[in-house]
Amino acid sequence: MKAIDLLGGMTAETFLQDYWHKKPLLIRGALTDVGAPVDLTWLTELSRSEDVESRLIEFKQGKWSLERGPFRPGRLRRLPESDWTILVQNVNHHLPHIADILWRFDFMPYARLDDLMISYAPPGGTVGPHFDSYDVFLLQVGGRKHWQISSQQDEAFIEDAPIKVLKDFRMEEEFVLEHGDMLYLPPRYAHYGVALEPGMTYSIGFRAPSAQELATEFLVYLQDRICIDGRYADPELRPPQEPARLDDSMVEQVGRILSQISWDRHTVTDFLGHYLTEPKPHVFYEAPEEALDEDEFAAVVAATGVELDLKTLILYADDMLYCNGEALPVLRDDVAAWQQLANRRRMSPQQLSPSMMPLLLEGYHAGWWQPAGEN
Repeated sequence: MKAIDLLGGMTAETFLQDYWHKKPLLIRGALTDVGAPVDLTWLTELSRSEDVESRLIEFKQGKWSLERGPFRPGRLRRLPESDWTILVQNVNHHLPHIADILWRFDFMPYARLDDLMISYAPPGGTVGPHFDSYDVFLLQVGGRKHWQISSQQDEAFIEDAPIKVLKDFRMEEEFVLEHGDMLYLPPRYAHYGVALEPGMTYSIGFRAPSAQELATEFLVYLQDRICIDGRYADPELRPPQEPARLDDSMVEQVGRILSQISWDRHTVTDFLGHYLTEPKPHVFYEAPEEALDEDEFAAVVAATGVELDLKTLILYADDMLYCNGEALPVLRDDVAAWQQLANRRRMSPQQLSPSMMPLLLEGYHAGWWQPAGEN
């Protein structure tokens, strides 16, 4: 069992057994080297983009306000010196060194990792006491932030507020996080952070779809894949005494038709592969501006290898691989190399084989990956 610096020297096994989904964990000095700083100027530039999710939360005169991006430059220049927070989702899609931080959490399945959100706040900036429905790691980057946490069961929110702020927050523990400190919180654990100095919180969030969402998406998946023979028929039909009544025989026949819908473990696995790698609606892939031709691409990757685009996710089950919502038609002899690409997000030249080139070239033209070193 390997000690993990991000967990303060704890092993992944210990963390998962004692803390995951169970109780908070404060880790001092978890990650102090975060690479080039993401300053407010860069964040605000990103928040002006159409393909980026961003929010601005203010608390003024006892009331909460919420605005969603993209923001005009003039709007952000008018912000006061305190009491606001700007939040930008999926920063890992736009900066390689931020993506590297997210993928350092590989002691968790990639199927559970969601994104790395960055929030910036001047003194007094906060989003209020709230809870998340998923696990989260909160990494302090620059400045100091005062956190209060609570295991309370009272989840009533302030009425008419545009964000979910707890009406009656009852603090049980409190900490001041400085640069590099990190706080893990299990789902639905109330927390309240207020910036003491200008700084950022890197929030590493995890996917936790609701049962309703999973059921809905699974039914959408099935509608394109089921094929049931036959057609409704009633050759023994008799004149009804009550023509508006749904006849029992119709209900029973339709019930028999619908009972033909079935699924097995393979169906569920295939659904999850498509669903969990499906890009969010605002995510788009950019084809290379001056794409290499087949021979040029083969020569370059033979020297450098291949790395995934920052927005790309590959998951696999046995010999089935899924990328960005699609199944990859991978040859059996190449499965191990593709699985390595999924796990490490890059593939060395030594792992490449001629049989992989057609699919690699297709994905390169789609913007899903590129020769290593181009990110």
